[in-house]
Amino acid sequence: MTSAPTTTRAPRLPSLTGLRWVAALLVFGFHAGTMRIVAEPDLKAVVDKAFSLGLSGVEFFFILSGFVLVWSYRDGEPGRTFLWRRVAKIYPNHVVTFLAALAVAAWFADPVPRLAALGNLFLVQAWIPFGGYFYSVNNVSWSLSCELAFYLCLPLAVPWLRRARTGALRVVLVAAPLLILALWPGQQLVPEEQRWWFTQIFPVTRSFEFWMGAAAAELMRRNRWRGPDLTVASLLFVGTWVVAAFWVRAEFWAALLAVAYLLVITAAAQADVRGRWTPWRSRPMVWLGEVSFAFYLVHVLVMVTVLRLTGDWGTGLPGWRGPLAVLGFLLLTLALAAALHRWVEVPMMRRLGPRRPRPAPVAAAPPPSAPPSVPVPRSPADGGTPTPIEYAGRRRPD
Repeated sequence: MTSAPTTTRAPRLPSLTGLRWVAALLVFGFHAGTMRIVAEPDLKAVVDKAFSLGLSGVEFFFILSGFVLVWSYRDGEPGRTFLWRRVAKIYPNHVVTFLAALAVAAWFADPVPRLAALGNLFLVQAWIPFGGYFYSVNNVSWSLSCELAFYLCLPLAVPWLRRARTGALRVVLVAAPLLILALWPGQQLVPEEQRWWFTQIFPVTRSFEFWMGAAAAELMRRNRWRGPDLTVASLLFVGTWVVAAFWVRAEFWAALLAVAYLLVITAAAQADVRGRWTPWRSRPMVWLGEVSFAFYLVHVLVMVTVLRLTGDWGTGLPGWRGPLAVLGFLLLTLALAAALHRWVEVPMMRRLGPRRPRPAPVAAAPPPSAPPSVPVPRSPADGGTPTPIEYAGRRRPD
């Protein structure tokens, strides 16, 4: 028999929202480098080295997604309700950027295969092991295809996570990085032209990161997580990043960074739960984290479109024009992301999200026998403390 949905909400974790911006910025820097916007050799070397591991920002998103969704999962909530809430979160932005990418393709007369476009529209492209499919239309949306697969699995997995022994959850934490590491020799079993897809795109292999975050969240819910505080975790992350960038072979990067990212995520979450200050929970950082999803979806489309319109695609910009162009792209993308977040993401989440059941009407109480001097609870409109129902109604969408 299904239990009733949990009425108490898990504590919010604003630091994790702020950290989302850091991950989005890493991915932006990586793509700015691979597009060769900076042509000056010395400056380009700095950009390349600073963001050589920036693609792992997607790994951060997957680990964070597993952590946050398990942390906030409402026990007893119907799976279809959970799925609809997640679709309401990601799909409106996806459709808008999908249509924008099609418009850009039409402007430049780029061919777009119909089957590839349909796969992208319905977010199944990551399951198709061909470059013309999983990177079709708005190419960064392949990660949404993975996320949708994770969302479909999570309602089935949460009951196991809730019942699992602590030791089993810790085994998941150890096994996930080892499985990520094993992908490199394992790719030899896949045709050479599909190895990138197998290690970087395939939802099954990318789910290792998601379940790693999910297991850590369940341990923290039980107060069984044991890890460093945020200062130590941040130092470990910086050290891992530097060592990996300069001295570690590429096939070891993903496994090492998965551990480093998990330590930062759990340390920041623990700081929030305990009410401790972190640099990631400030109002500007939380806002940047809130728009990071839209930022991620538009950043490649913006840079490629502008560079093609100006004729600088593939050639780069000499001198200081390159770094200035990167800064300009950052600000332009952030402005467009803010608009997309405000005018599409938030209102569509409110419109499409499942509606909360209204409380049953309460019968009128008899006139109070207490003297008029007895204080009567004031409503929020009068400046009083809101009731739990009123407070929940004023919450931002998940």
